[in-house]
Amino acid sequence: MGNISEIVKKSASKYQKDPTKMLDVIRDVQAGLGQVSQEAIVEIAKVMKVSTVDVEGVVTFYHFFSEVPVGKYSVYLNNSAVSVMKGCYDIAKAFEKEVGCKFGEVSSDGKIGLHYTADIGMNDQEPAAIINDVVFTSLTADKVKAIVADMKAGKNMQDTIKDFGDGNNQDALIKAMVKNNIQKKGAVLLAPFESGSALKKAVAMTPEAVIAEMKTSNLRGRGGAGFPTGMKWDFTRQSPGKKKYIVCNGDEGEPGTFKDRILFTERAEMLFEGMAIGGYAIGADEGLLYLRAEYMYLNKYLESVLDKMRKDGLLGKNAAGKKGFNFDIKIQMGAGAYVCGEESALIESAEGKRGEPRNRPPFPAQRGFMGKPTSVNNVESFCSAAKIILEGGAWFAKMGTDKSKGTKLLSISGDCKKPGIYEVEFGTTIQALLDECDGKDAKAVQVGGPSGVCINKSKFGNKICFDDLATGGSIIVIGPNRDILEIVRNFMEFFEEESCGWCTPCRAGNKILLHKLEKIMDGHGTESDLKDLEKWCVTVKSMSRCGLGQTSPNPIQSTLANFREIYEAKIQKGQEFVSEFDMAAAVKDSCAFAGRKPIVEGH
Repeated sequence: MGNISEIVKKSASKYQKDPTKMLDVIRDVQAGLGQVSQEAIVEIAKVMKVSTVDVEGVVTFYHFFSEVPVGKYSVYLNNSAVSVMKGCYDIAKAFEKEVGCKFGEVSSDGKIGLHYTADIGMNDQEPAAIINDVVFTSLTADKVKAIVADMKAGKNMQDTIKDFGDGNNQDALIKAMVKNNIQKKGAVLLAPFESGSALKKAVAMTPEAVIAEMKTSNLRGRGGAGFPTGMKWDFTRQSPGKKKYIVCNGDEGEPGTFKDRILFTERAEMLFEGMAIGGYAIGADEGLLYLRAEYMYLNKYLESVLDKMRKDGLLGKNAAGKKGFNFDIKIQMGAGAYVCGEESALIESAEGKRGEPRNRPPFPAQRGFMGKPTSVNNVESFCSAAKIILEGGAWFAKMGTDKSKGTKLLSISGDCKKPGIYEVEFGTTIQALLDECDGKDAKAVQVGGPSGVCINKSKFGNKICFDDLATGGSIIVIGPNRDILEIVRNFMEFFEEESCGWCTPCRAGNKILLHKLEKIMDGHGTESDLKDLEKWCVTVKSMSRCGLGQTSPNPIQSTLANFREIYEAKIQKGQEFVSEFDMAAAVKDSCAFAGRKPIVEGH
């Protein structure tokens, strides 16, 4: 207990015993102990002066926290749909062979733990894994053999990386093998940007003028929902109270999405200026970037960018030379929870709690982070805002469609020869994207990740925009030889795992949908099962509390609509499934023991 006590006290003191830093405290404790045991949970609660239940709730909620040992070297292999398409289970077998244990286990000496994880933002270079916060991409059996040998030799994982990716991936504070894979640059996000230019121009305007420029641009939130940014900033500014916050949603957890990774790596200054511009517009002096745990390898670099901006006078007291504008930004690391992409769940997590969505109203603009008015926008939205201030709202509004202005950053992966990042104007068709990424043989395209829609060739002429095919950024190309139902099963397993469990329709509904899907895939389904799926999808979507459950049935619902023939080919037509289970026989002995009358068929 002494060692546990020392590690907990050291971690708690590092964060001034601030309960809002609970995720950071737990992360440090796990790093020091290799787990967060019950003894550690009790000690954390004691030192932080919170209940044991609260600490245990946080530990059990997040994917990267564990009550049991995870291994000195923790291998987290991505097994999302695209990674499976690229052979991740062959890589898993290679790890198991070299380590000597199965996935979900730790080697007998406690040195290496093998774990699956849902998505790590590397779909353009799969199979990929994170080992002790170091990213390994484009894995092969030979690479696995070398990696495991290095772990057995006790090497620091960062020191094993010799070949670095392009751009800032080569920076001394990143040193990652990750490739940017920027395939197409547009006029907004990937155009040249001079640090300080946007913020200095913004503070020379009034906050009201900044908001007016956002409204003129008709910039809509780039996370997928598409709420107008100018309107959100205006609502937050008008909310009563002197203390307000700007929060950047950097929890890019939708499988198949990796666009924010590029913006963090190559456009950090633009992002932070966009946040500062938002802070100036709403009257906030604090900004918070919530960064997903899978991007921990970028944290030191992002902190260095913030430090430089402070030294250059762009952040801190009288930021950008504007007297009285004392705006600064902090980074809060997540711990692995897809639901934290929902803004109110993200706020709960940023406050050091379980990332469970809040009831709304009140909305974050009324009562958000720490109970104060808060504007939550995503990475791409803030970057776009910086460019809008530089070039003008009217300039931005000339691009795109009537209801979808500007450009969209897309993460394209799957069965195509040129996976990567594409910045395109809204209104670009799916066929045009397939032509550019060389995915011309596609039989289907998943638009918007698992929570989006799967379309067939008849819809390849449809456009990327809010009033047609809305997407947070994920485009997955599905080739002619893929089993679409296997992809749907992968998506449904993901949603079953990621449900926070708060509401029954999502917690139980996704399990029921998955089991019914598996029944059909196993050849035991009937026509009534298809009808059940259709009804249950509507029920889960309409009755769930937050966006996760409201979109989780989409993999089944959209493929039933666009690929119904695949389902029908699996079912037993013209007959209903007859169970071989005999209820009367099963309870015969218990009825006799209890003195009850035996069950009679038909009664």
